[in-house]
Amino acid sequence: MPGTELFGADEKREINDVLETGMLFRYNHEAQRNNVWKAREFEAEVCKLTGAKYAHAVSSGSAAVSCALAAAGIGAGDEVIVPPFTFIATIEAVIFAGALPVFAEIDETLCLSAEGIRKAITAKTKAVCLVHMCGQMANMDAITQVIKERNLVLIEDAGQAMAASYKGISTGLFGVAGTYSFDFFKIATAGEGGVLVTNNAAVYKTAEVFSDHGHDHIGNNRGMEKHPVLGFNYRISELHAAIGLAQTRRVPKILEANKKNKKYLMQELGKIQGLSFAAIPDPDGDSATFLNLFLPDASAAQKTVDEFNKNEIGGFNYWFTNMYHFINQWDHIKDGEVAAKTNVQLLGANQDYKNLSLPKSQEVMGRLISFGIRCTWTEDELKALAGKMSKGIKSALHQTA
Repeated sequence: MPGTELFGADEKREINDVLETGMLFRYNHEAQRNNVWKAREFEAEVCKLTGAKYAHAVSSGSAAVSCALAAAGIGAGDEVIVPPFTFIATIEAVIFAGALPVFAEIDETLCLSAEGIRKAITAKTKAVCLVHMCGQMANMDAITQVIKERNLVLIEDAGQAMAASYKGISTGLFGVAGTYSFDFFKIATAGEGGVLVTNNAAVYKTAEVFSDHGHDHIGNNRGMEKHPVLGFNYRISELHAAIGLAQTRRVPKILEANKKNKKYLMQELGKIQGLSFAAIPDPDGDSATFLNLFLPDASAAQKTVDEFNKNEIGGFNYWFTNMYHFINQWDHIKDGEVAAKTNVQLLGANQDYKNLSLPKSQEVMGRLISFGIRCTWTEDELKALAGKMSKGIKSALHQTA
């Protein structure tokens, strides 16, 4: 969790700026806030980091995905192609937009594949919600070709991949809108927070209005602002934005350290016969927040997990059995366990969620173990960790030989 490793004086200074004015609300109150606008500064810093023309900060990465869907015009009855490997918020956002998730295959990039998307397209498909997983990026050349051929809307959930890029373009900037998460477990954190990015002025304005009950933010009397569209409350507070601002400024140095540490681990663990790594379409664009290991099969992966646990090697995820990141454990979605009816229940999905056939995704996920990269590791800590991991992996592979 790189962001949380570096809390310090910068974050405190930005927070104190807000506390001294007493203006925790991001809009209006110009006279009292003494020209302190942390949400605006936060958004500007994200634009500077990513190259986006527009950025809009909201209360979470999940909220950012909801705003992106709304701003892209995705709603009731629209089919949206989604991956089976993602934090479940991606799927929740599609469902609560009134749309219908359609699950497609991922590949060794850990993201949707162009082939998987193509096979999942129906006459009712309107959009693809592409998720860049585990700090990496999808194969954007192949995917954007399918998007253009079929005239689909592309939305990018880059919640786990801020600071990643593909051929010089930041994740999140290939489609109509992209999103980043600033929750507690990301490369930069605001505690809770998210940012929508886009190069489209109209999409940006719709998202900004939608995220604040439809307020158009014109004029200086909030109660008399017009509401061009129906919206909801996805606002970020000035306190969260202040932390996000300080953290975003840290990202270039975090990125440098991440890449150095990941490179060392890959060099050391790459010596192990039978071990490989997830495919990175553009290695130079990797945010390096995760080291993504592939074991020969699911049995070897599970035995590696057991060895890591036995030797108290923490900081890794076996997503295949994770309750919130892989479809195998999403029984509430498969069984339609909802607090109130959604369009999945009312209109029906074009897939039987209980009997999905996603053999490639199952094979990839069964072999995958992701290890979180820390930016503050010392050389001695890295060497010791590589040794422990190597020993555990070799022991597991020996057991399955």
